[in-house]
Amino acid sequence: MTGGARPEEIEVKLPVTDLDAIRRRLGEAGASHTRARHAESNDLYDDAGGRLSGAGCALRLRRVDGESWLTFKGPARFEQGVKTREERETTVGDAGEAEAILLRMGLSRRFRYEKRREEWRLLGCAIALDETPIGDFVEVEGDPAGIRKVVAALELDFASAIPYSYARLYALKRKENPSLPHDMVFERR
Repeated sequence: MTGGARPEEIEVKLPVTDLDAIRRRLGEAGASHTRARHAESNDLYDDAGGRLSGAGCALRLRRVDGESWLTFKGPARFEQGVKTREERETTVGDAGEAEAILLRMGLSRRFRYEKRREEWRLLGCAIALDETPIGDFVEVEGDPAGIRKVVAALELDFASAIPYSYARLYALKRKENPSLPHDMVFERR
């Protein structure tokens, strides 16, 4: 962002049952494939009192193919079905050292979630196809008008958009099924 504008994440997340159909629609709409399917590991950090999560914020350390990013997300607000929140992110040269710094600051890993993500671009929006241990989702990020156009082009129902983060979705699943593991990770075989 330029001119001192606050960096924001503006997105919708929609559950889907057929990612192949979404890929086909993306191709038909002329979307560009920007990143092949890859594994992500995401760790959320907070203090013992849950100060960040209690304020609706998140501090995430993401690892993908030897790269890593540290991200702060502010409280979400919802306008016309679109989630908007402050997002500040930077690359991290050494995820292990970043984790050590967070620990020395009195923070600890409170939750880990994994996903397999594939990335596309269409109509000025970033589209992520996410496979998670609790189902498949499409995230569309961009300006609200562009998001609505992409959702329509993909023949998705905007009314099915969910306002929750993956951490919150998993917490709700664990309430339904307390035998689920603490973290949202894929089964190791």
